[in-house]
Amino acid sequence: QVQLVESGGGLVQPGGSLRLSCQTSGRINSIRRTGWYRQAPGKQRELVAIITSGGITNYADSARGRFTISRDTASGMVYLQMNSLKPEDTAVYYCVADPYNMGDFIYWGQGTQVTVSS
Repeated sequence: QVQLVESGGGLVQPGGSLRLSCQTSGRINSIRRTGWYRQAPGKQRELVAIITSGGITNYADSARGRFTISRDTASGMVYLQMNSLKPEDTAVYYCVADPYNMGDFIYWGQGTQVTVSS
């Protein structure tokens, strides 16, 4: 089993920045990819960013150029740096992890709320 705990959400003005953190624990050596999903009220869940164990990253079009996913393997931390935030980035953000490089993510955190509003 792998446990994921997010932190760093909050209220930020449009154009501002936030950094989300995800502490992984448990069988973290089994993880092959980690990422961030988000879900806004009334909208479908969206995969925002992924990073593989080899360090390959991929982003949703809505996040590319503004968000950066990174990880610190030694500490088991995964980060999502979000810049130039827009009101449409408002959502609950979930850290996810998986022992495979395809298919649905198996492990999910509890989520952290990000609200972009003036």
